[in-house]
Amino acid sequence: MKKQGNHINKDKVLISIRGLEKSFGDNHVLRNINLDVYQGENLVVLGRSGTGKSVLIKIIVGLLKQDSGTVKVLGQEPDKLPLKELEALRLKIGFSFQSSALYDSMTVRENLAFPLERNSRNLSAAEVDSAVKKVLESVGLSRTIDQLPAELSGGQRKRIGIARTLILQPAIMLYDEPTAGLDPITSMEINNLINEVQKTYHTTSVIITHDLVCAKATGDRIAVLLDGQFKHIGSFEEIMENSSDEQVQSFYDYNFIN
Repeated sequence: MKKQGNHINKDKVLISIRGLEKSFGDNHVLRNINLDVYQGENLVVLGRSGTGKSVLIKIIVGLLKQDSGTVKVLGQEPDKLPLKELEALRLKIGFSFQSSALYDSMTVRENLAFPLERNSRNLSAAEVDSAVKKVLESVGLSRTIDQLPAELSGGQRKRIGIARTLILQPAIMLYDEPTAGLDPITSMEINNLINEVQKTYHTTSVIITHDLVCAKATGDRIAVLLDGQFKHIGSFEEIMENSSDEQVQSFYDYNFIN
């Protein structure tokens, strides 16, 4: 099924990348990367492991600094911001980690309340509790509110991780390998959730993945990262049907099941 991006505003760019370069010693990970991510779209960065996908999103949130080029996120350049301003920018960016990054000693309720209590000190206990219940309902896991992460399945932990990110109502969502380690049915549920988040919260998202099923299901546009460069950018169908690139085709043949 073709992904429908009904809320994309191509007149507003939330992430703009120009001439981005990043190396680690002699390993040139990113080479002259150029990309715009529009308001309301799901942009998938597709590539095999070790191609620099995670390096790219770490640069976007200011966890790494590029060697050259510019990155603008919500009009600001993360590599040039003082720490306090960088932290303020990061509150507008939700980062869904591959591992879900939940606190094992906290219940689901406490995990979700923590970012609100830490960053929104003017909220009452009742307001925090209401926000927790609302976001849990949005990911379909209201019944897990008093459970510990160890009592949840991998797919449930992934959903709770996304909920914890959403509770601060970020303008941008970054998903790092959202379907990694999940069975096909759970992966499909996570893909559907990413689309629901886009629709309900009007988020702009960058989805890092090597999973073609995830890319096809969630991406309004796909940016294929090969040899440190975006060799192809377009819809899933445009890339897979029109590309003569042997690397893309071999990746498709290996990875995808119709």
